[in-house]
This record gives sequence, C-alpha cells and structure tokens, in this order.
Amino acid sequence: MTSTPASPALVSRDRIRAIDWLRGIAVLFMVQTHTLALLTPELRQSEWVARLLRVDGLVAPAFIFSAGFATALMMVRSAASGMLRERVHRNLRRAGEVLAVATLVNWAWFPLLREPQWIFRMDILQCVGLCLLIVLPVAALLSARPKVLSVGAFVLAMATFAVSPLGEQVDGPWATLTEKSSFAPFPLLPWLGYAWLGVFAGTVAGAWGRAGLIKALLVLMGLGFTGAVLGDFLYGLYPPHRFFVANPSNAAARFGWVSTVLLVLTWLEARVPADAAPSRLRRFVEVFGTSSLSAYFFHEMLLFYRLGGVFSFQRFWGDRSGWLQYWVLTAVIIGLTFVLCVALDRLERVLRPALRNLSERLFRQGQHAPAGR
Repeated sequence: MTSTPASPALVSRDRIRAIDWLRGIAVLFMVQTHTLALLTPELRQSEWVARLLRVDGLVAPAFIFSAGFATALMMVRSAASGMLRERVHRNLRRAGEVLAVATLVNWAWFPLLREPQWIFRMDILQCVGLCLLIVLPVAALLSARPKVLSVGAFVLAMATFAVSPLGEQVDGPWATLTEKSSFAPFPLLPWLGYAWLGVFAGTVAGAWGRAGLIKALLVLMGLGFTGAVLGDFLYGLYPPHRFFVANPSNAAARFGWVSTVLLVLTWLEARVPADAAPSRLRRFVEVFGTSSLSAYFFHEMLLFYRLGGVFSFQRFWGDRSGWLQYWVLTAVIIGLTFVLCVALDRLERVLRPALRNLSERLFRQGQHAPAGR
C-alpha cells in the first residue's frame, strides 16, 4: 500500500500517553465490573451497584474509542514518515491477535468443537477486533489527508449512532451485528460509532498534536452532553427500541463522559515533565493500558474459569461476598492480573528476538540450500 506522505507541517510527534492512561483506567473498572458476580444476589440489586454500573457503562466505549484512536494516530504518523505499509501490517496482526484471544475466551465458555456456531458470538473482544478491521482500511487510505479522514470519521460516527435504533428491526443472521442479545452482547451497532469517534480524535492528535486533541475533545463533550439532554426527543424519532442500548442520546452521554475523562488525562499529561521518572501509580496504570488484551484474558480466567477444574474466584466466592470481601477480592484479582501481564511482557521480550533470529537463520538456510532435482 502506497500513499503520498502527509506534509510534515500537518503531522505532530506529541506523545499522547493519556490514551494509555484512559485504557488502563478502563481495565481497572472492567475488572471491578466483572467482579460484581462475587456479590450476593441481594447486594447486586442494591442502589450502590446501580451507581457503580453507571460508571462501568463507560468501560466498553473507552476501550473501543481507544482502539480507533491508536489506529488513526499511528496511520497518520506512519504515512508522514513513509512507513505506512509496515504499520498496516502491524495493525492487521494486532486485530488478528484480538480475534484469536476472543475465540479462545469463547472456547473457555462454550463447546466450540461440538457447537461451532459459538465462534461467531459477538462479545467485547469480537466487537473490538471487527471494529479494528473496519476502520483500518479507511484510516490507511486517508492517512495522508488528515483533514478528510477526521471529517469522514466524525460523519461515520454520527451516522452509526443515528441508525443504531433501527438495528433492532433487523431479523435473521444479520441481527448478530445490529442488535444486542445473549448471542451478541456487543454488536457493531452502536459500538462501531465509538471506534469512528476514536479515529476522529486520533487523527486530530496525529496531525495537530495535543492542542488539536483538546479542541476535538471539547467538541465531543459539547455534542455529547447536548445529545444527552435530548433523550425524549431523539427517542421519539424512531420505532420503539431499548433506550439504554441503542438510542443516540445514550451514546452521546457515554462519549461525552469518555471525552471528559480523556481531556482531564491530557491536561494532567501536559503538566508532567517529559523527562520525569514515572511514579509507581503511573507505571501501574500504564501496564494495564499497554497490555489491555492480556489483562482481559487473565482476569476472566482467574475470575470464572476453573483452573485445573478446581479453582476460580467465582467457584469459591461467587454470590457469597459482602462489600468488604468483594473489594478485597477485587484488589487481589487486579494484583494477580498485573503480575501476569508483567510476566508475559517480559517473556515476550525474551522470545521475540529469539524467534526473529530463528526465522532469519531459516530464511538464509533456505536461500543457500541446493536446488532440488
């Protein structure tokens, strides 16, 4: 894939650590959300859980927004440096990794060999993987034209949210992609809209840096909170549908809050000296931010999968925990997940050069091998 590089004047090299912080914080809230399964059924019906779930509803939008953001940011910068082809290959590999882990998680819960239809179940990782595959070609093709890409991504995001209530009218196999159900907890509608918003913000950050990103986030905040107060009006524009699943007003409130959190994190990042050593808290959050896929897998297995057919947190403490025990167990799961993520990262650092050297040796041997008769 070739593309005319963007003008250096239209490319920023500002480091945007705030997006890693957003993703890391989202991982922590994700673990907390799933650990609610340890509470007693009575406590899960309490007002406190309802309040937690209002915050937890920002986890999936933050993840999908971050995926689109990172994709566009790197596409714009890679196009400017003439490294677009390599970056596209890396992003394709990343999307493949997400879908592979998604399949592995589905295999842990469902008998894929006997009932292979479960491989198509649309949970959060499947949704993220498909969103990456959808936005990547557009981001790559328009990466050298950031103004066009940012406007196009914004329009596609608004269009996705606008048609989401109509997705509940779809029947048949396509409903897996358009309507929430037990087989599709995270269909593409409305979640793909957050990926396009991430592409919009990531393109602006890639082309115009932190200053441009702040302006884009202020626009998203204003639009999001305006849409949030228009719930009754927007609901009346469509056939009956589930408001808190598909209505544009609900989506607007979510991306308004995600944008607010990212704006605060961007403001904090700007006040951290570039050469300052990261604090322990920052390193802790960044591990989750840069290893979010590993964190998802590890905490799910610890919490629900019976390791060796014997142990899981759900087996020993599920539906039995009060608030104190719940928070202690949540902290333990977060700590174990952190340790496993760090261990996997160190293992990959050792294995990656070794595998690269092995592949290079095999390639050289193949070049010098005698031709067959």
